[in-house]
Amino acid sequence: MKLRERFQTFMHNEALKKKLYIIIFESDTPLGKTFDVALMWCIILSILLVFVESMQGLPAVIKPFMVWAEYLFTAFFTIEYLTRLYCSPKPKEYALSFFGVVDLLATLPFYISWIFGGARYLMIIRTFRLIRVFRVFKLFSFLNEGNILLLSLILSSRKIMVFFLFVVIIVISIGTIMYMVEGDLPNSSFHNIPESIYWAIVTLTTVGYGDITPVTPLGQFLSAVVMLLGYTIMAVPTGIVSATMIKESGTSKVSDDNENLDDEIIEEMSNDIDTRTCPNCGRGGHDQEAVFCKYCGERL
Repeated sequence: MKLRERFQTFMHNEALKKKLYIIIFESDTPLGKTFDVALMWCIILSILLVFVESMQGLPAVIKPFMVWAEYLFTAFFTIEYLTRLYCSPKPKEYALSFFGVVDLLATLPFYISWIFGGARYLMIIRTFRLIRVFRVFKLFSFLNEGNILLLSLILSSRKIMVFFLFVVIIVISIGTIMYMVEGDLPNSSFHNIPESIYWAIVTLTTVGYGDITPVTPLGQFLSAVVMLLGYTIMAVPTGIVSATMIKESGTSKVSDDNENLDDEIIEEMSNDIDTRTCPNCGRGGHDQEAVFCKYCGERL
């Protein structure tokens, strides 16, 4: 019974929750910033640990240390996540928020790896937690540029989808034509239309793996046309997004300029009003060029 009472007291300890909240969720205090910086380092080290673990030929002597290091990192992230739920005023909202989902996904792969061994490499999701660096080091100005880029991508999505459909039609057509040109040749690399479409995509994007190549003059001529076409087509989505970004940046700048202009107008209007008071009636608010009081007619 005492254990249950202690647990209930712990779960409703508002003073402790407030102290933990300030340390974990806020970075304005020395303890809060220290915790966030330590968290960043743990995230970076755990990511590097995943990289090193994937390398072949590592000495067997260091593997136990890597395993224990991963145990420690996972224990730290698990306790941190549970503590965030404990001290959050609205645990459900935090759990369903972007950072709450990322925090959970960054911890689960280790436990899932007990069933599916390869799942531990999903711990690379922890890189998303580094987004907190903007909050920790007050880099919110960079978030504004990120918002403009994200908004530009959203506004350009319809145009890009239309362009993408156009590209799909082109590669299907070119792949089919290339199959008609080279498909009947002995030892041809173009065995069927899907492989020909794959070649068209690789060539149009100027990747050029070289695993499928035409051998006839007509096929080589068609390849050259597709390569040149690729340089022009690949610039279209970039131009669409760039134009939208310029437009959005210009709109933001015009808004800022209008605010500055309004401030200047207000300042000029304030300067145009003389704060002198009339020596007769004691009322102010006269124009700068005024010679006589507009209320009683007395000389100013």
